Amino acid sequence: MSLTVDALIRGPMTEFEEKLRQQHEASMHQELEALLATANKAEAEVSRKDFNGFKNLFHRFLQVKGPSVDWAKIKRPPEESHLNKTFTADVPLVLMNSFNTDEDTKKILQKYTHHRVKIHTFNQSRYPRINKESLLPIAKSMGVSGDNTEAWYPPGHGDIYASFCNSGLLDKLLAEGREYIFVSNIDNLGATVDLFILHHLMSQPADKRYEFVMEVTDKTRADVKGGTLIQYEDHLRLLEIAQVPKAHVDEFKSVTKFKIFNTNNLWISLPAIKRLQEKNSMDLEIIVNPKTLDGGLNVIQLETAVGAAIKSFKNAMGVNVPRSRFLPVKTSSDLLLVMSNLYSLDAGSLTMSKKREFPTTPHVKLGSSFTKVQDFLTRFENIPDMLELDHLTVSGDVTFGKNVSLKGTVIIIANHGDRIDIPAGAMLENKIVSGNLRILDH
Repeated sequence: MSLTVDALIRGPMTEFEEKLRQQHEASMHQELEALLATANKAEAEVSRKDFNGFKNLFHRFLQVKGPSVDWAKIKRPPEESHLNKTFTADVPLVLMNSFNTDEDTKKILQKYTHHRVKIHTFNQSRYPRINKESLLPIAKSMGVSGDNTEAWYPPGHGDIYASFCNSGLLDKLLAEGREYIFVSNIDNLGATVDLFILHHLMSQPADKRYEFVMEVTDKTRADVKGGTLIQYEDHLRLLEIAQVPKAHVDEFKSVTKFKIFNTNNLWISLPAIKRLQEKNSMDLEIIVNPKTLDGGLNVIQLETAVGAAIKSFKNAMGVNVPRSRFLPVKTSSDLLLVMSNLYSLDAGSLTMSKKREFPTTPHVKLGSSFTKVQDFLTRFENIPDMLELDHLTVSGDVTFGKNVSLKGTVIIIANHGDRIDIPAGAMLENKIVSGNLRILDH
């Protein structure tokens, strides 16, 4: 199912469609109750809260409405342009986990027991994957192992509002007198607490404070699919590529009409989250994510995005921030960049080296031999000097010796069956290396 706008603007349901919708909804509720019956009392209590959110999402999914955006009404938004120790503050770190990552996270956090920061964790909801044909859960019980391993999923970062509230942490932070949370993707190493933004938020009169601030940054060719901020019927909204009619996709990707994209660094008012959750008025578009499981079964996941809530808050604002606040590490290519001498770590913030003449980040593309972190680390004796690098492509069985220097555009291709060992101390500037180059100890 595609969430394009043109497919989603529909008239009222026919009587047959309405009866079919009711039947699907009743069957889903029956299946969810049967799943809850397989859990113990404590697990069932937590899962019932999750399922309440899922039922609401499934109900809206069956309405087949989605985001009704009229393209002609879209406008560009108006332009607006080591913490605790330094300030003797007590700012806690809150991590939202899923049932897939919770155990591993808790083990790592044991290392930080004596650090000067309180770390809270909570789990996002666990939703059942839906059989694409029957529109019923594929789970046979509430278990997450064995045959049930693929039956559950965490429903996207838009679930933060309900899970944060259900965990009790929202009420705890409000009771401590806290007013804002700063939310970011954990893989964005450029996302730190910016005191200038915080000061701007707190300097407004209490009755005119911003409830939701989204950090955006200038779009490059690498970001053309990223969600953008738009002005729509006097409200700021997040427009994702899945909402764009096919006829306007090229226009959406253009850097002339839509010059900015969402970094997912968000400043959100805690009292406003509480108000919207209590009124059940958090309006998030549904993202229908189709998946094919290992056995070939086609399923769908109903998800939401945290930034889509911007239209539900009063006094929302977008702030254009430097690119340095968006530094995601999702691949080994990203990891190579942040481990190199291009960046240094200062009080928890990554900053680009002043020795680099241009503030742009090199384009790095490592092949499948570098995908896993362990493989990546064994292929570098140490990380090359990349201060003057513009572009690096590496494909095939390639290793790097110590103190290698890469400059300009460097392309290294080892064909199937070949291996290339870049020797220690090598300096490659605007070079293409291919074929077979072995360096053997003797």
